Amino acid sequence: MTSYLVRRCLQAVPLLLGISVIVFALLQMTPGGPMAAGEGAGSQASAAQIERLRGRYGLDDPIWIQYLRWLGGMLTGDWGASFNTGRPVLEAIGERIPTTLLLTGVSFTVSVLLALAVGTVAAVRRHSAFDHLSTGLSFAGLAMPSFWFGLMLLYVFSFQLGWLPSAGLTDLRAQYEGVAAIVDRARHLILPVAVLSLVSLASLIRYVRSSMLEVLGQDYIRTARGSGLPERTVVLGHALKNASIPVVTVAVLSIPELFLGAVITETIFGLPGMGRLFVESAQLRDYPVLLGILIIAALLVVLANLFADIVYSRLDPRISYE
Repeated sequence: MTSYLVRRCLQAVPLLLGISVIVFALLQMTPGGPMAAGEGAGSQASAAQIERLRGRYGLDDPIWIQYLRWLGGMLTGDWGASFNTGRPVLEAIGERIPTTLLLTGVSFTVSVLLALAVGTVAAVRRHSAFDHLSTGLSFAGLAMPSFWFGLMLLYVFSFQLGWLPSAGLTDLRAQYEGVAAIVDRARHLILPVAVLSLVSLASLIRYVRSSMLEVLGQDYIRTARGSGLPERTVVLGHALKNASIPVVTVAVLSIPELFLGAVITETIFGLPGMGRLFVESAQLRDYPVLLGILIIAALLVVLANLFADIVYSRLDPRISYE
């Protein structure tokens, strides 16, 4: 396994390098630029001041020189400074990562646990009312735009009923400590987690159900039932473990999808995470911050694939990477 992990990490280097080239080129080709009059770092600046800023940040250099300079800095831990605030990119992103990790981590856990539970029951009770209901809700979830769902939750539970807070991660009007602080943060996360979980939950339920139906029809499951094992042991002890192997691909690869879905969720609910930072940086054309976030997202995709392979080998002993 160790040699496989090393080989995969080495293979990821040219992949990430190619992604960085494409992302850097696409940002450079966008109309305007960070020093466009009235926008970004060049806001309310004279033409002479804009020219000085372009020289300071090296924006007049050929694109390949700008890329090599940025790549060299990134490899040495210097990801540049924000055009808008002047702060180091790593510092700006580092402040936002905990919120995004908390949101995506809770959303991933909720979506996987609910998908396993609902998909398994739907497969065991095939063609029942529960199966039809879960199938219908899954298709509805796939068709429902997450931003619309978030706005509807805000309207009902925050503006109309007043049960849950509408924005932020904590209540700024009060200083909670201990258990009260945990409860306050949990209340702020309920609606964002519900929206972000929808991104992967609907598809995961369908995958779990289909995989369970296929496994439940195998000969060894009929043999286990014929030997007198309880149905609970057959389903949870034998069927679910083997049915989880193909589901791992969808579940693990949904992590980057959740990460990108946080862009919409954090913006709607005013959470101080990387998704909201991405939107703010895109509006200001803050290229260094955008590049940093996009590279982190690409790295997350690579790590998610690697993690999926590791989980495969743990779920199925027949899978070996040696």
